[in-house]
Amino acid sequence: MAEHAASEGTSPPMLEVDDLVKSFGGLRAIDHASLSVAPNTITGLIGPNGAGKTTLFNIITGYIPPDSGRVRFRGDDITNLPAHKIFLKGLCRTFQIPREHPSMTVLENLMLVPPHQSGEFVLAAIFRPGKVRTEEARIRQQALEVLEFLNLTHIKDEYAGKLSGGQKKLLELGRILMAEPAMVLLDEPGAGVNRTLMQRITDNISYMQRERGITFLLIEHDMDLVMNLCDPVIVMSEGAKLMEGPPEVVRNDPRVLEAYLGGQYAAAEG
Repeated sequence: MAEHAASEGTSPPMLEVDDLVKSFGGLRAIDHASLSVAPNTITGLIGPNGAGKTTLFNIITGYIPPDSGRVRFRGDDITNLPAHKIFLKGLCRTFQIPREHPSMTVLENLMLVPPHQSGEFVLAAIFRPGKVRTEEARIRQQALEVLEFLNLTHIKDEYAGKLSGGQKKLLELGRILMAEPAMVLLDEPGAGVNRTLMQRITDNISYMQRERGITFLLIEHDMDLVMNLCDPVIVMSEGAKLMEGPPEVVRNDPRVLEAYLGGQYAAAEG
């Protein structure tokens, strides 16, 4: 389990969400939501369908604008920045349904990630081909090392669209490693994944937090995964934060047991 950062009380938050509001027609999806994520933690975000979790992710990462409120990342106001500029600041996300490039190989999907590659520019390709080749070789080697770490080397030349759901989730983690972010928002990394691959995914998340210093905020409905991987856990309800705390506190809170865990842990405790 990720340890709650000892310096949480003194270090500034990695991510701050301040009084966000977002409505779609007459439906208020985010209702004055405020929360923060400490650096070098794996923070869980739980709540029932319709609680506003994915909408919150979409606002934080620039896919939709808020009606009001602010988002700060490493102290910088990123409210209303386009998604690609937020990515360049070191804040990445995954999606519940992976968004791989299906007609490209697994290796090519990884090599596409690093920004500002020389080969993207026509003049560089014409006048500085040596630089382009050297850079491409370096990125390819980095991608091969990522694939080895994820145990995906054997499918490096497979088209990404042909992978299983679990393999696509691992590929998304590989793309995260290629981006070298400071923080990642994970939208249901366990959805549609068998237990064997799920264990590999959670082990990789723990490794990236522990060894690479990457901060994670993840939405997940698998409560066993959340309780074993995340600390702290934030609970959302009706577009706002209901509570936050260590997993053992959240799992025993009567409001959470009743509304989100369906009593399964209460039954186990009893």
